[in-house]
Amino acid sequence: MANFTKSHVPRFSAEVYQNPYLPEGGREVHAIVTVTATGGGTTGGRPVSAGGAGGPDAGVVIMVDCSGSMDYPPAKMRGAREATAAALDTVRDGVGFAVVAGTHRATEVYPGGGRLAVAGAATRAEAREALRKLSAGGGTAIGTWLRLTERLLSSAGAGIRHAILLTDGRNEHESPQELRAALDACFGSFTCDARGVGTDWEVKEVTAIASALLGTADIVADPSGLTADFTRMTEQAMGKEVADVALRLWTPLGAETVFVKQVAPTVEDLTGRRKEAGPRSGDYPTGSWGNESRDYHLCLRVPAAAVGQEMLAGRVSLIISAPDGPASATPPQPLSQGLVRAVWTDDAAASTSINPQVAHYTGQAELAQVIQQGLDARKSGDTDGATAKLGRAVQLAVASGNGATAKLLAKVVDVVDAATGTVRLKAKVAEADEMTLETRSTKTIRVKK
Repeated sequence: MANFTKSHVPRFSAEVYQNPYLPEGGREVHAIVTVTATGGGTTGGRPVSAGGAGGPDAGVVIMVDCSGSMDYPPAKMRGAREATAAALDTVRDGVGFAVVAGTHRATEVYPGGGRLAVAGAATRAEAREALRKLSAGGGTAIGTWLRLTERLLSSAGAGIRHAILLTDGRNEHESPQELRAALDACFGSFTCDARGVGTDWEVKEVTAIASALLGTADIVADPSGLTADFTRMTEQAMGKEVADVALRLWTPLGAETVFVKQVAPTVEDLTGRRKEAGPRSGDYPTGSWGNESRDYHLCLRVPAAAVGQEMLAGRVSLIISAPDGPASATPPQPLSQGLVRAVWTDDAAASTSINPQVAHYTGQAELAQVIQQGLDARKSGDTDGATAKLGRAVQLAVASGNGATAKLLAKVVDVVDAATGTVRLKAKVAEADEMTLETRSTKTIRVKK
């Protein structure tokens, strides 16, 4: 097991890619902001966050579905035990951790007592022993699992707070409203990666959990793949250096924000998650960061102006967001910032040119949307609608070089002509292939800059 501790936090940079030129009277400004964190290390210190002083540098909770269906086949329960043990081997010494068994209620498997254990050789051995006792039986109420996880992570005062959730079925023992309330209560307390094992779970349910808690979602169709996936997720969690980072967007008087979307590595609409942060400023949550890079698409609406006029349309800053509670007397200092401009011109070539990064990610967002629409149409029996949407998806995937998505689409449709989006729906599609396409539809490729 790798044994390492944290050093200094990453340095953030923000690069803005846009065509600032608008025709006379033009109002809509688009920009791609690439945020990169570099220079974090692993040799001493602790992660940075707005809270967490005095607790462990990080806390991880693994939620394992133990409902009755996890025994059909038994490989699912066995795979979940082995994967959880492997994930705990990846947790570095000193990190707080716990394991929760999820059925129609949530149970602390280890360590118990409403707390986190501190990772070390002895506690890992104890946790592995506790995992051997996991058995399947009962229903599924994921909201209860999340609420227990929130209590455990909040009690520890950890800087980085992360969870892994594994389920194999639908959330049948609580209402959608109860799950939504639990997600709202947990938002900001921790990030969560969600995984569905097998093919009996609901894709939109699992992806909604990951989306709400700023994590990733994926399918593990074969339980034998759980160990590698859990290990990879935990390694990534251990690489996080800064918690609670927000993208702060300031716009001038008369301007407004149309949308803010993460567009790489996945498409995630952040517009509705804005939290007001002072005059004409709003914060959009981005979760925890290690050494990594992400892209965001901003669309701003500015007051119309005459040719020759120029204005600052927006200012993007990266800040460590404060926890809910009394406002701090000292405002957070930006980790980095970038500027979005608007310039009005009568040069038609300049004002009609689309920035390559904006064009690329507009296409990637459309790709994710038409895949979802096509699969929904297919499920409802709308063959013509499904063919049209999935054909457009093939066209976009191939044109943008998104080979991974193109391969997934080829398992659902027969491609006649990729360039024109001409396809035929396959008569028989493996359920795992359709669920994989749906789950991974929001994954994008980076534009070459």
